[in-house]
Amino acid sequence: VLADPEVNVVHLAVPNVLHYPFAKKALLAGKHVMCEKPLAMNSKESAELVELAREKGLEAAVCYNVRFYPLNLELRDRIRRNELGEIYAVQGSYVQDWLLYDTDYNWRVLADQGGALRAVADIGTHWMDLIHSITGLEVEEVFADLYTVHPIRKRPKGEVQTFSGKGEKPKVETEDVAITTDDFATILFRYSNGARGALTVSQVTAGRKNCLRYEISGSKAAAYWNSETPNEMWLGYRDKANEILVRDPSLLGDFAAPFANYPGGHAEGFPDAFKQCFRAFYNAVNASLAGERDPNPLYPTFAQGHEEVVLCEAILQSSTERQWVKVER
Repeated sequence: VLADPEVNVVHLAVPNVLHYPFAKKALLAGKHVMCEKPLAMNSKESAELVELAREKGLEAAVCYNVRFYPLNLELRDRIRRNELGEIYAVQGSYVQDWLLYDTDYNWRVLADQGGALRAVADIGTHWMDLIHSITGLEVEEVFADLYTVHPIRKRPKGEVQTFSGKGEKPKVETEDVAITTDDFATILFRYSNGARGALTVSQVTAGRKNCLRYEISGSKAAAYWNSETPNEMWLGYRDKANEILVRDPSLLGDFAAPFANYPGGHAEGFPDAFKQCFRAFYNAVNASLAGERDPNPLYPTFAQGHEEVVLCEAILQSSTERQWVKVER
């Protein structure tokens, strides 16, 4: 693939430990790259990838698809137009249940395969990237508490797939494996404008299959969105009736409307967010191939993926030291 001149783009959907070496090889071969998150196992690796992509003049993306739900793009545009006023608080969660039992197992639970952080790096970074994309706020300090609910998990002698817990599980032979990665986390943020934030991340919350929620509070209005009802957004006001904004291209602004491909009442969801993420990326790739590279692409860049790795390291340090940690960039 890397030697094929007709291949312009490489997608990396491999275990986290392989992101850095595979992405590096692809960039050195002159390929544009779409990489799964997290970008790398540590910030030294991710920083090197950012610089390599810059030197090669290549488009390099991290697959933070959640920012491409149309209503998230609409809120981003409204915040840029100051419709919420000054943002002073952000709170939310990203919770799942696919690792609830000690018999639930996947390569992600192993630190040498997925990294020192698991729930935070795997899904928490989606939330953090989304909030940065929508609000533009930079995290300055973090205070985190990480919790490994199952320090021992039962590994089947034979790998299992992510989200494979459908119906009755077959009885298989297992072996005990020590786990150090996080099942649950609570994180406090201090943002660059003085705003505060709070995030709960869990992969052990029964009944929540894939639920990302946020509430953003501003001096003029507030906004709430839930990925399990992605075609609706709550907008709250002090002195007038609250609103429910539905995903309808005719109701969205010029920035978000192009990313809503179906009429109102025709639901768009998780797969569509991937489609729009890839669309933004390939638009940038095509522009780059035509010699018209956009210096500020809409897709999540390697630089933004590096930012999430830096945040994860600060979060891990905070939980270990039990104190506020300044994010070093």
